[in-house]
Amino acid sequence: MTTSRTTPGPPVVAGLLLAAGGGRRLGGRPKALLTHRGRPLVEHAVAVLRSAGCRRVHVVLGAQADTVRLRAELGDCVLVDNPEWEQGMGTSLRAGLASLTGTDAGAALVSLVDQPGIGPEAVRRVLAAHRDGASLVSAAYAGVRGHPVLFGADHWAGVAAAATGDRGARAYLREHAASVTLVECGDVARPYDIDTEADLVHLE
Repeated sequence: MTTSRTTPGPPVVAGLLLAAGGGRRLGGRPKALLTHRGRPLVEHAVAVLRSAGCRRVHVVLGAQADTVRLRAELGDCVLVDNPEWEQGMGTSLRAGLASLTGTDAGAALVSLVDQPGIGPEAVRRVLAAHRDGASLVSAAYAGVRGHPVLFGADHWAGVAAAATGDRGARAYLREHAASVTLVECGDVARPYDIDTEADLVHLE
């Protein structure tokens, strides 16, 4: 008697959206709640990840997290609270990676809520370069590393240990630069940030 074996599917790449910032240079308006195309910006960012193929999406919230939960329609996203958000983006990255530990995710694709110029095509390109738990992949713009960034699970502990202040994963990526696969996305995305009042012109 023969037994059939189920062929394992490709490892799950979870979308990890960092959306905890308080918008200090925007007069204290949380970036997740900025209006873009008639809805909170965090909804747009989640839709980009979904459209690109991320079935699992974890969203890290911080500033006015309760209000974000009330106003934004985030479907079946896993919402992760970061009570230490005021200490910088590194705390959100650590909280997000911790929330993925023990799940079926083999990699995390990290994106930022305040970059609406980066759409599904750029995310798809980065996802396509994923191979296994040792993968380190980053979008690039004219050869310069940017977001989104994909971390295979083998890197999560090291990324979390190095993530301090507002530097996020910069130090880790710099130390492992030789292992990072850069994927050019400058022809399909614009990597501006919504940081100041002047940047609000990018919102629709």
